[in-house]
Amino acid sequence: MIHRKLWLLAVLVALMPVAAWADWNVGDPHKMHFPQLPNPFGWDVNFGPPHRVLADDWLCTGTGPVTDIHFWVSIHGDIGPVPQFPAITAIRAMIYADKPASGFEHSQPLTPAELPLWQKTFVPGQFTIRPPEAGMQGWLDPLPPMIVIPNDHFYFYQINIKDIVDPFVQQQGTIYWLGLHVDVDPLVSQQIGWKTSLQHFNDDGVFWDVGGMGMAWHELRDPLTMESLDLAFVITPEPSTWAMLVGALAIALWTGARKRRR
Repeated sequence: MIHRKLWLLAVLVALMPVAAWADWNVGDPHKMHFPQLPNPFGWDVNFGPPHRVLADDWLCTGTGPVTDIHFWVSIHGDIGPVPQFPAITAIRAMIYADKPASGFEHSQPLTPAELPLWQKTFVPGQFTIRPPEAGMQGWLDPLPPMIVIPNDHFYFYQINIKDIVDPFVQQQGTIYWLGLHVDVDPLVSQQIGWKTSLQHFNDDGVFWDVGGMGMAWHELRDPLTMESLDLAFVITPEPSTWAMLVGALAIALWTGARKRRR
């Protein structure tokens, strides 16, 4: 019996690094209103030049640090038999306070794109990219002149930022906005877009482009139907619930085995 428990302990310990760095899957824990899952037949909104920020809002459902961020992207024109791989050199993540809708003005991040509550840049080695999933999707660049290309690409990727150092601490019941920008290797001819979601929460996603459309946030809407567009992401708890359970069980098994040996 003791040997069986020690074998189980070894398996659990071996799984702990995997659990800590695993991708996010449907049904895994989260710390927001609900996961905004990617629409496999939706749009991807171009991150564009460095001064552009895309953002969407979430409701915090548990006070604590935002240590994990997951979101989904696609590559413009990625339609060949062999998928490309996102040549991402940096991810800039920002968190903004919420400015509720009033009058004719949609809800949006409270401050200009340059002044978030929290921001951090992540470089290769600080994020992982999950192997692609598939679905025929469209490409959208919302800046005038708007670029709309249905059936533009076939693959999409989950980006995972985990175990963030000096994370933002969110408060339960508060709405925040997650802003993102992705930088791409200039030697690789790629444009990357943030995937739209199947789910809708609160208000539309927004974009900010200082160089192109002045100092303002602009709504994201479906270019064909004019319906609201939300962006695909999920905020997850800290530390991983699975990792905590594995660790607690491993400690219990180890303690029990040692007591029986005495």
